[in-house]
Amino acid sequence: MAAQSIRRETMGAQLVAMLRSAILSGEFAPGEPVTETALALRFGVSRGPMREAMRHLIDQGLLVTVPYTGTRVLDLSTADINDIYSMRICLEIFAFEQAWDRRDAAFRDEMAERHRKLLEAIDARDDVRAIDAELDLHGLAYEWCGNKLLLSSWDAVRGRLQLYWAAHHRAHGITGPLRESHDDYIRLACGDSLEAMKNEIHSHMRRGLDKTKAFVESLDEQRRQTSPNGRTK
Repeated sequence: MAAQSIRRETMGAQLVAMLRSAILSGEFAPGEPVTETALALRFGVSRGPMREAMRHLIDQGLLVTVPYTGTRVLDLSTADINDIYSMRICLEIFAFEQAWDRRDAAFRDEMAERHRKLLEAIDARDDVRAIDAELDLHGLAYEWCGNKLLLSSWDAVRGRLQLYWAAHHRAHGITGPLRESHDDYIRLACGDSLEAMKNEIHSHMRRGLDKTKAFVESLDEQRRQTSPNGRTK
């Protein structure tokens, strides 16, 4: 019984990883409808495990279910971008406020290790791994803050960021952030001034917001210029 359970859990994890990778790589476009029947056929599994995998990605925010319509890949919108980044700033500042006095040598070592993994993924030009590594780096403060509700709030935002960043990177032919983009963030996160860190969060997030928002606005413009039959006006 235990072995069967392990196999089921392993298959479920693999399905989640494969479906997530297909979404982030652009095989499924933002807003594209998906069904468990079609996905089960695509991945060669029964509908039950695929239903569970889809539910997991709904929890992560990569898939959304619309009443009377069905399930689709999360679409990209400027309004959503504004909401996510304003929330991120508040959440991350609060996380560091809660975690600040908890930081120790283990925190600093883990921050350095997560940065190393991010640079490794960037150098390998592995975009999905780079996105995961960047989010893992930002997630450390949430993990260290001792507030489970705050951590769950970060998890809810994380899935959406994965999709936005993946789409943005594909559009611009990049495979992750610049190697030096987190140098100040890490130095201040491990430093002595909470106020300096809070200022860095504001500026760091603003840079991310401006780039991602510009990308989504370009998509909105393309949609406005395209008629319902798919032809440019």
